[in-house]
Amino acid sequence: MKKAVVIGAYGHIGTYLVPMLVDGGYKVTAISRGISAPYEDDAAWEKVTKVKLDRNKELEFANKIADMKADIVVDLINFDIAETKKMVKALKGTSCTHYLYCSSCWAHSRAEVLPVNEDNMSSIPLCEYGRDKLASEKYLKEEYENNGFPATCIRPGQISGAGWAIIGPWGNVSVVPFQKIANGEEIKLPNFGMETIHHVHGYDVAQCFYKAITHRENALGEVFEAASGNSITLYGYAKLMYDFFEKEPKISFLPWNDWCEYEGNKEECESTYLHIARSGSYSIEKERKLLEYQPKYTNIETIKLAVQSYIDRGIIKIKE
Repeated sequence: MKKAVVIGAYGHIGTYLVPMLVDGGYKVTAISRGISAPYEDDAAWEKVTKVKLDRNKELEFANKIADMKADIVVDLINFDIAETKKMVKALKGTSCTHYLYCSSCWAHSRAEVLPVNEDNMSSIPLCEYGRDKLASEKYLKEEYENNGFPATCIRPGQISGAGWAIIGPWGNVSVVPFQKIANGEEIKLPNFGMETIHHVHGYDVAQCFYKAITHRENALGEVFEAASGNSITLYGYAKLMYDFFEKEPKISFLPWNDWCEYEGNKEECESTYLHIARSGSYSIEKERKLLEYQPKYTNIETIKLAVQSYIDRGIIKIKE
């Protein structure tokens, strides 16, 4: 039985990936800085070895992971190129035959041609987070090509689903536009509402990781997009929500600076900028071909599930 270690096992991706691995016959060790409940219950968690280990506090974190002698290491919470280098150094010469690094769609820059694929990707990320993710991708690819280190990188889109915050029609996690729409009120969008965002269900991101594990030979040295295959414009998103709440659409537009004053929260406006400035739509043709990846959920289905969860949890109030 092959052994898999999942770092950051209780988050958006691990919630679904860990049960997939258990059901697939892997012996799984779940690593987390705090043993908390996954977003969804699954009997498979009863078969998992749970280890509390904090990457930020444990100086020998990478070596302790290596000492677990896993065949597969899935690194879901690595945000620092220095940590990537430590993991590679620690895992070299061990029984690890596959290291899977969780990158991000933020490794992309502004979209130029849609859909974005490897042939037309511009690699100038807009923020430090994205630059660090891209640096780790490049380092792992070089390690594979030059030294045979068995790495695969996977870039999730905007991970969504029931139970956590979703990027809304304003391109940030504010609940205000959802509540305004549910009330039948007008909302204003930045520019002409034509920027795109790209939700993907946490299950499908996990599926992409699992498919990369089970299609190892095709996955080594590659970078994959864990996406739904579709994007939605801010306008289309707002219109979808008015339809969802059975309200007449009331949508207007403001220039960027005026819209930021209307939104009123500086941090949320900065988040909006970083989400919509890319305006990506990411091809998953390579993922279909090499991994037999097939998303279970469309981006529209994922949005509706997340918003229904907001209603069920009382985050969005429905007036009688």
